[in-house]
Amino acid sequence: MADSRETLTKKAFVAGHPIAHSRSPIIHGHWLKTFGIDGFYQAVEVAPDNFQRFIAELKSGNDAAFIGGNVTIPHKESAYRLADRPDEIAEELGAANTVWLEDGVLHATNTDGYGFVSNLDARHPGWDKRGSAVVLGAGGASRAIIQALRDRGIAEIHVVNRTLERARELSDRFGKHVFAHPMHALHEVSSGAGLFVNTTSLGMDGSDAPDIDFSPLSSDAVVTDIVYVPLKTPILTMAEQQGFATVDGLGMLLHQARPGFEKWFGQKPEVDEELRALIIADMDKH
Repeated sequence: MADSRETLTKKAFVAGHPIAHSRSPIIHGHWLKTFGIDGFYQAVEVAPDNFQRFIAELKSGNDAAFIGGNVTIPHKESAYRLADRPDEIAEELGAANTVWLEDGVLHATNTDGYGFVSNLDARHPGWDKRGSAVVLGAGGASRAIIQALRDRGIAEIHVVNRTLERARELSDRFGKHVFAHPMHALHEVSSGAGLFVNTTSLGMDGSDAPDIDFSPLSSDAVVTDIVYVPLKTPILTMAEQQGFATVDGLGMLLHQARPGFEKWFGQKPEVDEELRALIIADMDKH
């Protein structure tokens, strides 16, 4: 007997706690409209205590006929653990942000790293031909970025963090191309680097960020920030004032959404200026 969900509108979700300000419904809604797909994508508030039950309902096929979805803070590690078949990317990270059902089996991956490098590819082609990279911060957000930089072939990735032990954990996890350093080593390890990435919350929502001297970087280096509210963060402003090319973090959000949409709805979407404008307009409202 055919799966009854085949006759229904295809539905996907983003689950998190809190979730009210997620922009994922705008992104996927734009693509559904662009392709003329009979589909629906909604934000679902799921408290940590209820997430295991939410996934069980998803697997059962009873939960509003969802075919998959995105998972955001604080559920990414739980999504990885509860998935039947996490891929190699999710396995190494220990976290998943995208899940989908195939024949009743829940698959999982993590597209954050894909989103990060795709944004750089789109906004500053050739960024990966400029030598070593410096990653500021060793929190959860830095994992997928370090993994993606390593997999792209960046030979040296220097992780600089206030707590050295956190940086060492990432060096141990991601192998010989990743090096851990304390904050006072930032200037030294930036020497000749072709990419500088801020993965911390410094400058988020207009908060202050300490002054950073980018002069040791290669003259053609790119500075990027995964924070995208505000779009031009204090760190990007500093880099621009010092003459360096910059890439904002909004594209990471947009590009990480593409693989999930393709899995759930069967079309490969594009990140274009119309979509960027939609999200920027929403950011301006809040």
